[in-house]
Amino acid sequence: MIIQIPVISLVFFLLMALIVPLFKRRNFAVTTTLGLIVLLIVWVLTVVLVRDVYLNGPFTYAFGNHESFIGLELLVNLFSAGFALFMLSLIIIIYVYSTSDATEGIAEKEYGRYYILLFILLFAMFGILYTNDLFNTYVFMEILSITTVSIISIKRKKENYTASFRYVMLNEVGSLSYLFGVALLFMVTGHTNIDLVAASIQSSFDDYTANIVTALGFMLTGIGIKAAIFPFHIWLPDAHSTAPTSSSAILSGLVVKLYILIMIKMLFRLFGFDIVSAMNIHIVLMMIGAFGMIMGSVFAIGQTDVKRMLGYSSIAQVGYIVLGISLGTVLGLQAAFFHVLSHGLMKAALFLSVGAVIYHKGVRKVKDFNGMASEMPVVMTVFGLAALGMIGIPLTSGFISKLNLGLASLDANQGYLIIIIIVSGLLNALYYLPILIAAFLKSNKPGDLGLKVEPIPRLMMVPIVVLGLLIVYFGLFPNMILSWFEEIAVVLL
Repeated sequence: MIIQIPVISLVFFLLMALIVPLFKRRNFAVTTTLGLIVLLIVWVLTVVLVRDVYLNGPFTYAFGNHESFIGLELLVNLFSAGFALFMLSLIIIIYVYSTSDATEGIAEKEYGRYYILLFILLFAMFGILYTNDLFNTYVFMEILSITTVSIISIKRKKENYTASFRYVMLNEVGSLSYLFGVALLFMVTGHTNIDLVAASIQSSFDDYTANIVTALGFMLTGIGIKAAIFPFHIWLPDAHSTAPTSSSAILSGLVVKLYILIMIKMLFRLFGFDIVSAMNIHIVLMMIGAFGMIMGSVFAIGQTDVKRMLGYSSIAQVGYIVLGISLGTVLGLQAAFFHVLSHGLMKAALFLSVGAVIYHKGVRKVKDFNGMASEMPVVMTVFGLAALGMIGIPLTSGFISKLNLGLASLDANQGYLIIIIIVSGLLNALYYLPILIAAFLKSNKPGDLGLKVEPIPRLMMVPIVVLGLLIVYFGLFPNMILSWFEEIAVVLL
């Protein structure tokens, strides 16, 4: 039974996507309730799976009992099962929010289609995490790209269509680049199974150096475009700022990070970090990560639309993760993994908080946040916690991320990177603190300093509060999750 849980999870997501069209539009509550039940069932199954992998070790599942060289194989280990649990937990929180937000900006007739796309997106995400095959990874990536562009364009506005077109064009370039790299590796190894390809690369690198190096370059470029790694980021701000709020939280907090996880699998499991460092790829990644940390924040400073600002902020935060990966050490990977979790929580909290402001006030410009804390104290408190975490203030998960990245830099004899981390944190402060100062210390109405309870649905408020509590919890008690990330890093290295 346990060995089949990944397949059962994928089937549940597909079945839910097929069932939604059977409900009439007026049964929106029934649709969302059934979707939540499906998510909770898969969550319980994933918890069981993580526990089994932790106690008994990793395992593979081959469809039809075929040999692994055919490629239809799933690999379940702490890396895949653990991140599946994290992503599903965060998606459940965002999903609950979306049921009251009425999928902000979407026409009522599109509600059912939105949830169809959401469950197909989950199917693709879980497929990417579990698959142990390069070509199947490409297939799931294509499903994810098509679903994502559909979710962005579902609002049927000019800016959404423009963002969707830019997204699909650039992401198709990324997909084809990745696929070309896979084809080059297949020419050398005759396999697409990751374990078999990795073994062949190690034994035949000297004979096929050009093919393998070229394949690595194409695959890194493809993943870099999809993960919005600087300077391949130009599609992200428009796409994430125009999407429905709940989708923005998923796209920025999880989907982009999923492509980073593919990069980690590629660098450490497929090619091996010895080959990567021999070609000085890690130095290139370090430079790209450092530039991304700075330039993402520089671009964010000049934004007047809060959601667009958050989109540029994601580019900077991806830079932190890439920097941790480039160190090629246990501490570096541990810091990168923790920032995947930390940024997912913080960015979801920021987007959902802004979504609540849009729901209540209908505003999203930075200048419109004057006195917002007096009208929406809980929402702005959570926004403030997440913003302070992005800056790296103690008692938040963001502080632990930057602290561990700094320690990893020292451990790798790259102490100068700490200066870049500090400068990036200061740049973060330049665009988050003005919003907090305006929200908590200014007022649009003279003399109006009394606190009010924001008139938004409870199912919108609860997820926002939960995210705020998690940001503080992982800022105060990070050791357990850091130990788990350390185990994953040791296995990868």
